[in-house]
Amino acid sequence: MKTDAQIQKDVMDQLKWDPFLSSATIGVAVKDGVVTLSGEVDSFARKVAAERQTLQVAGVRAIAEDMQIGVLPASRKSDADIAGAVVHALQWNSSVPDDKIKVRVEDGDVYLEGEVDWEYQRAAARNAVEQIVGVRWVHNGITLKPRATTGDVRQKINEAFQRSANIDANKITVIVDGNTATLHGTVRSFAEKEDAGKAAWTAPGITRVSNQLKISMESQGIFEF
Repeated sequence: MKTDAQIQKDVMDQLKWDPFLSSATIGVAVKDGVVTLSGEVDSFARKVAAERQTLQVAGVRAIAEDMQIGVLPASRKSDADIAGAVVHALQWNSSVPDDKIKVRVEDGDVYLEGEVDWEYQRAAARNAVEQIVGVRWVHNGITLKPRATTGDVRQKINEAFQRSANIDANKITVIVDGNTATLHGTVRSFAEKEDAGKAAWTAPGITRVSNQLKISMESQGIFEF
């Protein structure tokens, strides 16, 4: 079983390993497997990257994020400038139906609203905005257009799990109720839980995924989130 000190060292090493984060000053504290990230980063993109890298570390149960975004004077942008950059970023992204998305910016916080057909389109919109200089937060209010699910949607999700080298399909149960897919069972890591959720989102007609998977680590017990 990993101690908090071991998890702390692994998280710090993971953050330093990423060239995008190697120069950032991020504090790492761990208690009972819960990681608190603190300090200041110069962009929302680095904040998100730090969270994602932390979740890749074995033994991490959850993140308590306390990082601040300190935008450098040269990187400060007006809301109008940010809004214009967001609109262009969405227009130039082939995965985003930009004509279906509305943008609002308040004090560097970006609000995305609208309705799209697929989860990958919603995720692509958020990912595009995360990289824009001056953005302090992204509120993704984009919803998915309801569609009739096919009778074999549960089977399609299970087949997607079986095709993945990163997912143990035998330990996951899928329940489909209308447009919602609920995942139960155990996985080995946050990464596997995230992969399973993404796979479920790709099923035709699914507009909501309730990811109830628990993280099971050998000799560390089962953690619920």
